[in-house]
Amino acid sequence: MKRVAFFLPNLHGGGAERVAVNLLKGLSEHELALDLVLAKSEGPYLQEVPPTVRIIDLAQTGVMRAVSPLAKYLRQSQPDVLIAHLEHANVAAVLAAKLSGTNTRVVLVEHENPSASTPKVLRGRLVPLFMKFLYPQATAIVSVSQGIAQDLQAQINFAEGQVSTIYNPVVDETLLAKAQADITHPWFQTGEPPVFLSVGRLTEQKRFITLIQAFARLRKHKSARLMILGEGEDRPALEAEIQRLGLTEAVALPGFVDNPYAYMHRASAFVLSSRWEALPTVLIEAMACGCPVVATDCPFGPQEILAAGKYGALVPVGNVAALANSMAQVLTSPQDRAQLQARSLDFSVQTSTQNYLSLFNNI
Repeated sequence: MKRVAFFLPNLHGGGAERVAVNLLKGLSEHELALDLVLAKSEGPYLQEVPPTVRIIDLAQTGVMRAVSPLAKYLRQSQPDVLIAHLEHANVAAVLAAKLSGTNTRVVLVEHENPSASTPKVLRGRLVPLFMKFLYPQATAIVSVSQGIAQDLQAQINFAEGQVSTIYNPVVDETLLAKAQADITHPWFQTGEPPVFLSVGRLTEQKRFITLIQAFARLRKHKSARLMILGEGEDRPALEAEIQRLGLTEAVALPGFVDNPYAYMHRASAFVLSSRWEALPTVLIEAMACGCPVVATDCPFGPQEILAAGKYGALVPVGNVAALANSMAQVLTSPQDRAQLQARSLDFSVQTSTQNYLSLFNNI
């Protein structure tokens, strides 16, 4: 039986972590021995890992510190394929594979937009340099969107087609079932004003401050509420802006929630305000829940997911007025929910799983 190992830093609540768990769920239905190797075994998604998946805790505080323990795991378990997610984990995976001296084939999944991010710490600035040297040594490289594939090929001087694209495994029966769960939050009760929803880490990348400012404009002439699910370092700045704009009663930041899909199913519209993305999972999830969407036309992902505006409004990044206008418009002319759900199936766990199985068989 072929053994496939996944390597990630942890299972905290991010899009890449969600993708990895979904892919493990899909692959667990096939004749594979599956390992999940974590630099540190922690995070809310741990409870969702299929019971047939063996979890290996390297018990390290950082990904680069996990290189030697990961190499030891490779020597002991001899997986046929090691599939890594996230840039720094990808770099560590290639180093560990070289150090182990094994024949394990290494697949790197690129979830990030290499040319858009601006790392603030030295480690982050060094990762792109390691990528240029180490990525070509991997067996295969997968991007989660066509835009990311093109960007990565340009950044690392890969030949056209050297980076393949497999869309994320986002939609499955579990997601659709969770969307039907009850919500006790008073904002989602009958007769309440419409609720705009956004989900993501509270970071500069997600640019929630633009969303809050756009919501403030909309609220001058329309009764509505805004809820942003997620946690992160930008919370103090966002809370200060909410207070400055006099929106403390209309904007909620509840933090991370276990089931965002029930909120998506009941929200009036979902808004993605990011500066950059790779393939924004939350946008697909919202569509799968039948929630009308508005997104910034950021690199990369929204253009592909929304088919250049066919399935939802695309607005310029950082344009508060345009975002406010599209938010107002989606309340009066929302997209057809059934059409959104049908489109989301192009990003199903089943489709993605089959694509990865084909990749494993061809490397």
